[in-house]
Amino acid sequence: MCISLIQEARRLGASDLHLTAGGAPVVRLAGCLKPLAKPPVAAAQLAEFVALLPDYTRQQLERRGEVDCAWSWGSERYRLNIYRQKEQYAMAIRLLNSIVPECEALGLPPALQAVTELKQGLVLIVGPTGSGKTTTLAALVQRINATKSMHIVTLEDPIEYEYPAGKSLIHQREIGRDTTSFARGLRAALREDPDVILVGELRDSETMSIALSAAETGHLVLATLHTQDVTTSVNRILDGLQQNQQLVRSQLAESLAVVASQRLLARADGRGRVAAFEVLIATDAVRHLIREGQTHQLQSYLQTGARNGMVTMSDSIKNLRKEGIIE
Repeated sequence: MCISLIQEARRLGASDLHLTAGGAPVVRLAGCLKPLAKPPVAAAQLAEFVALLPDYTRQQLERRGEVDCAWSWGSERYRLNIYRQKEQYAMAIRLLNSIVPECEALGLPPALQAVTELKQGLVLIVGPTGSGKTTTLAALVQRINATKSMHIVTLEDPIEYEYPAGKSLIHQREIGRDTTSFARGLRAALREDPDVILVGELRDSETMSIALSAAETGHLVLATLHTQDVTTSVNRILDGLQQNQQLVRSQLAESLAVVASQRLLARADGRGRVAAFEVLIATDAVRHLIREGQTHQLQSYLQTGARNGMVTMSDSIKNLRKEGIIE
């Protein structure tokens, strides 16, 4: 039954499916939760579904009480978060695209697409959980894969997209399965002759510090942060690396290339959601503000940076509304 519910959710165009023992299945459509007119999900049905998963995943679930993993059914891919509640299973299933979308299809601003031409630097994709950051990163990696001969190492938790054969050599490492943490995997990646490193999330100060060093020493580092806007993202890194603040500000000023914040908004035609973007480009003036600790001025500089390709969130939303894409 779980498989049929997953197929029904995909047919409806849902982004997520929630299954709870004893409860009706619930889908997320255009950002809103909607119960399906289906019988309650039985605990035995969830247990049968869990039995389909690899031994490693089931062992993690048994040991920890929750597990986050990617899963394939035929040609379709899903991200599963399975957890125990009230001594029974529940799960949130993210429906993924089996094909990595192109940058143009996602509506990525030109300044963000241009990062695929960089040889080095730190590119941050930020936004709340479920705002499409992973998909944006995947589209950028696939653009590089399709156009350049590079060694790309990804660190993901879990691996959501699998890349087709292209011009690049891609190694995808999953946290918990292939390496123990983002920091450990990132430190190892520096010895693996990479050109591009994707870090699924800058979760802690150690990972942030290594990512800055990697970007500063000739690598293109693509990473995400769970922050709301570009200014907060810059401050999050500075706050996360309190020691030697002057050195950290200098490192970030030199290595930062682009910060892009994104939000998903409901389409006017009801066919899913579309991303709105805010993009900060590390111009000389932006680097100076970071170096001098004047990050509170970044937002006002962003508002006057259109000539450099920068985009404010309000302008992005305004343009989407003007084009009739959102209401």
